[in-house]
Amino acid sequence: MVAKRIFLSVMVAIGIGLSGPHWASAQTFPNRPIKIVVPFPPGGQTVIIENLPGAGGRTGAKTVAQASPDGYTLLLGGTNPNAIAQSIYRTLNFEPISDFTAVGVIGVDSNALVVNPVVPVNTIRELIQYSKANPGKLSAGASLGIGPHVTLELLRARTGTGILFIPYRGAAPAISDLLGNQIQIGMTTKAVLLPLIKEGKLRALAVTSDTRWPELPDVPTMRESGFDGVPAYLWIGLLAPAHTPAAVIEKLNTAGAAEHDPAGICRCPRRRDPPVGGRGERVRREARLGY
Repeated sequence: MVAKRIFLSVMVAIGIGLSGPHWASAQTFPNRPIKIVVPFPPGGQTVIIENLPGAGGRTGAKTVAQASPDGYTLLLGGTNPNAIAQSIYRTLNFEPISDFTAVGVIGVDSNALVVNPVVPVNTIRELIQYSKANPGKLSAGASLGIGPHVTLELLRARTGTGILFIPYRGAAPAISDLLGNQIQIGMTTKAVLLPLIKEGKLRALAVTSDTRWPELPDVPTMRESGFDGVPAYLWIGLLAPAHTPAAVIEKLNTAGAAEHDPAGICRCPRRRDPPVGGRGERVRREARLGY
């Protein structure tokens, strides 16, 4: 199987330290690269995970778009760099769809709108009312140019609230500040938020999915809350540079590089509703649908 030996850098562990019982004593972890040792010989091609963060995924996407189309440089792309970016940035230095050849979908997840528990609201309607009654008291944060940022801005624009938006360089520092009440409102994926919500560290007001999360049956969807027009899901897929030979794409797909996520880099649940996996055509369809 592909990727029997993988060395992960620090950003792979973003979701680890946010939800465990030792959060308060582990705030400095991780502060150096993490190495995972597999005590077995490699069964196939070694895969190196190289983190190129920045600009909401656009830095890494540009790098892969300009790479040799030989199958040896792949992008963990998705909703942010391959769908949203083309809608909100005039200049990207890469074409989010035509500069890539799709391999397959790795994972699908949805977001939740959450608040720090000190905010005395339980619904979006109450959040709007509280914000208008307390101008300048609430702030929200997310990385620039990604789904949560777009949704939070839509919420501000549609409701006329004076919620201050604070940009972050990633979900981890935004969640950290949300837990510490430096900001009061946040949004990110189920994979990150669900443990924090279940532990009472954050309060969910609504979820973006078409249906309520089974784990939180009392939390309504955004549509049920009267805030329609927000995409239900975000997708993460594996892409190669444009003009990568079809035979190479077929080998990558057959090996399960997209469908099995051997590196564990997409901490998305392997959902079947909507289904996960599939050939590159699904990635192309999702990207064309946009955000």
